[in-house]
Amino acid sequence: MANIGETATLSVLRETGAGLILDGGELGEVLLPKSERLDSQSEQAEVFLYRDSDDRPIATQKQPYVRPGCFGVLKVASINNTGAFLDWGLSKDLLLPYREQSHLPEKGKKVVVYVGVDLKSNRLVASQRISKHLSHQSPPYREGDKVNAIIYGKTEMGYKAIVDNQYSGLLFKNQVFEKLFYGDELETYISQVRPDHKLDLSLYAPGRAKVTNLEERILHELEMRGGFWALHDKSTPEEIHQELGISKKVFKQATGSLFKQRKIIFEENGIRQTDAVS
Repeated sequence: MANIGETATLSVLRETGAGLILDGGELGEVLLPKSERLDSQSEQAEVFLYRDSDDRPIATQKQPYVRPGCFGVLKVASINNTGAFLDWGLSKDLLLPYREQSHLPEKGKKVVVYVGVDLKSNRLVASQRISKHLSHQSPPYREGDKVNAIIYGKTEMGYKAIVDNQYSGLLFKNQVFEKLFYGDELETYISQVRPDHKLDLSLYAPGRAKVTNLEERILHELEMRGGFWALHDKSTPEEIHQELGISKKVFKQATGSLFKQRKIIFEENGIRQTDAVS
């Protein structure tokens, strides 16, 4: 059965000057325009179904940047009195109606949206009302699991995130030592699954992995600076954060580990790679 917002394999009924006419079942005959064809003619065509500007079912062999039932980041192509229109990789831009906007979109800027079928019009639309589309089921994660996240908001506690295209997550701001922005897509780690099924996230792998990654970064910085860096455990938290985007506590853990491995030594005004000692 062919449905709007889905990929289906449809039989070719005939060819016209405009393109192929496909058997859409309950949708009736569906046009696959010449401009939307990516392969040669055959008896069947695998297509994505949506509606054209006249609200008629239409087919394309292109794939949208964000599929229906999913979250994603799209760019605003234009705005009119109906709403904002988003570039999602198809000939007809995707409507973000005013009623589904959480803030006023700007042309050329990106927005985080959920793509779904509007039940009243049976049209595909976007929504910035992220929370109502997130799952309330228990997430199948354990502490330390790596997940993908999209930043879609900020509160006094931290950054709100969509986790693996389905769940609600939060990165606490007192644990984030780098700049994050609306629409950022990044890898994070599960630090806790809460009783309300929401997820506490971390930018760092649990345990030693967090420090080990930082150790490698410090050694790389030392190499780039000729083996010496005017940064040490007497530096202010602000100086360390400005240089590395991390807390002083984490910096001391990493440099302490490197010292024990005899990869650095501490000097009065900074740290030095051991192989850079004359």
